[in-house]
Amino acid sequence: MGFQEEFIEIYQGKISREGSVPLLEWLRRTDFFTAPASSKFHCACPGGLVQHSVSVYRAMMEKYFDPEKDNEESFAICALLHDVCKAQFYKEGFRNVKNEETGAWEKRSFYMVEDSFPYGHGEKSVFLIERFLRLKTSEAMAIRWHMGGFDDAARGGSFAVSQAFERYPLAVKLHLADLESTYLREQGTSAVRKK
Repeated sequence: MGFQEEFIEIYQGKISREGSVPLLEWLRRTDFFTAPASSKFHCACPGGLVQHSVSVYRAMMEKYFDPEKDNEESFAICALLHDVCKAQFYKEGFRNVKNEETGAWEKRSFYMVEDSFPYGHGEKSVFLIERFLRLKTSEAMAIRWHMGGFDDAARGGSFAVSQAFERYPLAVKLHLADLESTYLREQGTSAVRKK
């Protein structure tokens, strides 16, 4: 089973909230299932965004899910949808790169950011999701702050991320699963692509 099929199976099996069907239909109309997760870091390859989303879900469920305290639907929503802000976000371009072995210049593809809706990162994902599906406060906080200290607002000295982490354990769990997926589980998935 590929990452897109696994994503859809988890999504349809775990998420039944009103609005979930139109949200999945919207995702299918975007490049969500073919987009990279980053321009040059983790999962910087076609389908990298859905691969990363599934990886975060697996990490959250394996390491942080407590059946006594946690909700499977909330985990699925947060993990699978935390980066929907990256749909329609990257554009493929080309540049000339010198081949070190031959000395010849070669045309290579790469991803560049083309953000048509510059609304931030986590907050943009929350906004896009809520166009279809109403989030619980804990889910909105988790998705908004999943970048933790890497978020521009947190780097600027905001205490909001600390307050969110103190009040909403789901936010901490999503952040940790995102970090683990990005830096431990997805290593080697950002190789330079050749056409």
